[in-house]
Amino acid sequence: MNQTANEIAEWMVKEVRFAGILRQQDAVDYIAKHYGEAYIYVNENGNRSIDKEVKKIFKKLHGGKAAWDRDGFFWGWT
Repeated sequence: MNQTANEIAEWMVKEVRFAGILRQQDAVDYIAKHYGEAYIYVNENGNRSIDKEVKKIFKKLHGGKAAWDRDGFFWGWT
């Protein structure tokens, strides 16, 4: 799972870097379609979310250059 988690996190960094924004719903849909439901879970609010390990790697890879917008449910490149 770790290699795939890295691959997903790298995809997320590329997306947010080049598009300037990555909406959580778009990322969830892409990950589920291309990598499977194993990397998606339902959070405490009942929403589909990205695996915590993937998000941890993503955070390490972007090194503070992507900020989470809590109201809009997206990451933006800073």
